[in-house]
Amino acid sequence: MKTRHNSEDMGYETIDLKTQPNGIARVILRRPSVRNAFNALMIHELGSVFSALSCDAQVRVVILSGEGINFCAGGDLNWMRQSIELSYEDNLKDTLTLTRMFDTINRCSKPVIALVQGAALGGGVGLVSVADIVIATRSCVFSLSEVRLGVVPACIGPFVVSKIGASQARSLFVSAKRFDAIRAQEIGLVHEVVETEAELEVQGMELALSMLSCGPLAMKTAKEMVHRLCWPEERAAIPDTIEYVAKILAELRVKPEAQEGVSAFLEKRRPSWSAS
Repeated sequence: MKTRHNSEDMGYETIDLKTQPNGIARVILRRPSVRNAFNALMIHELGSVFSALSCDAQVRVVILSGEGINFCAGGDLNWMRQSIELSYEDNLKDTLTLTRMFDTINRCSKPVIALVQGAALGGGVGLVSVADIVIATRSCVFSLSEVRLGVVPACIGPFVVSKIGASQARSLFVSAKRFDAIRAQEIGLVHEVVETEAELEVQGMELALSMLSCGPLAMKTAKEMVHRLCWPEERAAIPDTIEYVAKILAELRVKPEAQEGVSAFLEKRRPSWSAS
C-alpha cells in the first residue's frame, strides 16, 4: 500500500516509518543484527518519531514491531559499555533521555499496538509496557534481567509497574527470571497470544483496521483519562475523581465527533470518521 512518507524521507536510520493513507502508521525497529537493541541513535529516533506521530492529525493508530527474529533485546552491548566510562552527570543525561523516550511513547495521543516476537528483554519489556495493546507469539520470551548486570530496570520501572502492578514487578525485578508469553498474558503485560508470526501480523492489522471505526478524539481522551487516573503524580492532581470523569464525558458530548457518532448510531449509518 502506498505510504505518505517513510523512514528514508524522515531521515531515520534505526527504524522504519510507514504511514498509510488509511491512518495506520507502522514503526519498525530496524537493527536486526543486534536483535533490535537500543543505542543512543535508536533512543533519539524513537522519541522523535512518536512525538511526531502524536501530533499528526492524519495518523489514527500506530503499530510498533521489530524486524527479524526478535522484537527488542534491550540495550546494545556497545552502548552499555560506553556507560562505564561516563561521569555521573553524563550518565544522568543518558538515562533521562532514555526515560523520556519511554514516556513519549507512553503519552502518545494515538493508540499503540505492539507486535512482539522472539524476545523482549530489559528495555524491550519497557516498550511492551508503554504500548496500549500487545500481541505476542506463543514462543516469545520476556525478561527483566538488569540485576544480573548489577543495575536495575529503573528507566522502564514506572511503566512496567503501571502495567503489571507492584507484586509482579517486585518478583521479576529481583529474580531476573525469564518467562513466556502465556505468563506475560497472565500478569497483564500481553493481551493476546498467537501461534505464529504470520498470525501476529494478521491480528495486528485486523485490530488496527477495526480501531479506525473508533472516534479519534474519543481514543485520545480515553488514553489520557486512564493515564491520569493511574499515575500517582497525576492522580494526586485530581481533586475529585467523580467530578473529573463526569466532566470528561460532558465535554465530549458537546463536541462534533460525539454528536456525529450518536447521530450516526441513531440513524443506523457509519459516522463520518469511521472506516468504510
